[in-house]
Amino acid sequence: MKLILTGATGTLGSQILFSLLEQKFERIQKIYLPVRKKATAQPLQRIQNMLGSTNVPKFIRDRQHAILEKIEVVDAQRILEPETFLKTERIDYFIHSAGYVNLSTNPQARAAVFKENFDFTKAIFNSYSHLIKKFVYISTAFSFGDVGGTLKNDQDENRTGNYRNHYEASKRASEEFLLQQGKLKNIPIQILRPSVLGGNIEEAPNFFISKYMVFYLFAKFFYNNSSKDKIRITTDCSTGLNIVPTDYAANVIVKVLEKDIEQLNIVHTHETNMIKGITRVLDAVGFSNFTFTEERITKATGFTSKLEEFYYETIGVHLHPYLNSKPSEWDTALLESILPMPHYNLEEYLLQTVTFAKAANFKNQKW
Repeated sequence: MKLILTGATGTLGSQILFSLLEQKFERIQKIYLPVRKKATAQPLQRIQNMLGSTNVPKFIRDRQHAILEKIEVVDAQRILEPETFLKTERIDYFIHSAGYVNLSTNPQARAAVFKENFDFTKAIFNSYSHLIKKFVYISTAFSFGDVGGTLKNDQDENRTGNYRNHYEASKRASEEFLLQQGKLKNIPIQILRPSVLGGNIEEAPNFFISKYMVFYLFAKFFYNNSSKDKIRITTDCSTGLNIVPTDYAANVIVKVLEKDIEQLNIVHTHETNMIKGITRVLDAVGFSNFTFTEERITKATGFTSKLEEFYYETIGVHLHPYLNSKPSEWDTALLESILPMPHYNLEEYLLQTVTFAKAANFKNQKW
């Protein structure tokens, strides 16, 4: 089995790599990893640093030499020139996990978000379509937009639209392009849609995540702010956030890789109630001077404190659409048949993941 995996140093991509190696080590002949160089490390060094980290599964640390023999690290600048490193080789699975997560709603950000997600995905598929047997695209469960109700796996069975930001719209556009082109070129396409990623639930160390985003940003904002000002947080009592452990999402992705499944939402059966979840997040970082309101707080309505003003002019701009989304339910029958979701208390999990992040001072891994 020969594969290409983009985003291997990212939060989900790294966990996909670990899961691939653990589940299919003997069958893997080669994994190509396009990796960007950094000022402090070349692509190969970044992968070596990651594999040697104390935060990776023991299976990976104990087999570094054997694993590196199966890996070929490619400078990401060459990703659209496959013949320069593949020669005449054909690839069984191209897993496109790399993505540009930007929750900005600013109209000026649209072009940059679509360039990184939609245009780049098109360019990759067109560059490799003659060399691959199957293309796997890691999208997002939010590519349907804020539609609410019961959401199915097949995009044609769901209403779409009301995108909360350009990121969601760009992922949806990428899905539509791939499904259309896959049929035209007779290449199987697999669209996999994880929801918000949280810390590991089964892999050691528990609650680890390599990059702190979304609800972690919310926690970090209040943790790093020394102000004791009061703040009103706008949310709806019926709103929830779907959070799935990163290791669970990665294990599902690897398990369905060889299955004839075109589309799959990788989501928790239940959403975490926003009010209960936020309360647990703020408990974890020791902030208590807050209340909830369904009123939309803006400059026009007036702010009750400097902290409130700062919140609504910074991260509140990006997070408000999620804190006030329509409630959703997910059809997880197929997902549960592939890999049952571990049983755990949703609010307690949120508390523990944020507590873990706080202990790390919310610092992302520098792989």
